[in-house]
Amino acid sequence: MRLTYPSLLSGCCGRASEAGGWPGYHRWVNATTTPPVTAADVDLAVGLVADALNGALDRDWQVPAGDLEWDCRETVEHMADDLFAYAGQLGPRRPPRDTHVPFAWQRSRANGPALTIYADAGASNAGLVQVLEACGTFLSSLVTTVPPDTRAFHIFGLGDPEGFAAMGVVEVLVHMRDVAAGLGIDWTPPEDLCDRVLYRLFPEAPTGTPRWETLLWATGRGEVDGRARLGEWRWQAAPRRGVT
Repeated sequence: MRLTYPSLLSGCCGRASEAGGWPGYHRWVNATTTPPVTAADVDLAVGLVADALNGALDRDWQVPAGDLEWDCRETVEHMADDLFAYAGQLGPRRPPRDTHVPFAWQRSRANGPALTIYADAGASNAGLVQVLEACGTFLSSLVTTVPPDTRAFHIFGLGDPEGFAAMGVVEVLVHMRDVAAGLGIDWTPPEDLCDRVLYRLFPEAPTGTPRWETLLWATGRGEVDGRARLGEWRWQAAPRRGVT
């Protein structure tokens, strides 16, 4: 979910109700016992994705990524670009609170993702994985370095370092599911990692359901526990209530 691109602004992730909630959600975790999302979670998520991709380097990555309009290579570039963009929002000494850091971006084709970060056109699939890992390290480094009370612009609220870490994790987990569908490989991330990002970004996610299935449902990618696939969705970039 890129910060400012037209694809996002036109509703690539969907909307909650005007009241700020999602009908049918129920809080499932205790704020006093749920660990925060950290830079280590970014490193874990990106590392798991990189390992999965490195197992499929000999496959054709120019096939559609699941239900997306992008191919697998474009989707991995999008993942890298999001990680870079979230790091960029946290990077200035005085991060912007009303807009994005003005990196230039472009599309390589009419319906492709709008990106700042591209792998060289001649780079191998392995090279693209290196780009992804580098951008993941940019984000985890910024999350570690900046003060925890840092706030920066996102269209869904002023995010803190934990929020940007969680957004980066969700981006790579769910888009790897898209890529895995295109490449025909297995992909299931750890349940506890899904737990933490669900709590941080989807504070009213349903209780008592498998965490990975719930994260896919919360991002419009499937059904869970009798709940239909969401046509519109969003996350909460701002810190949870009670976090200053």
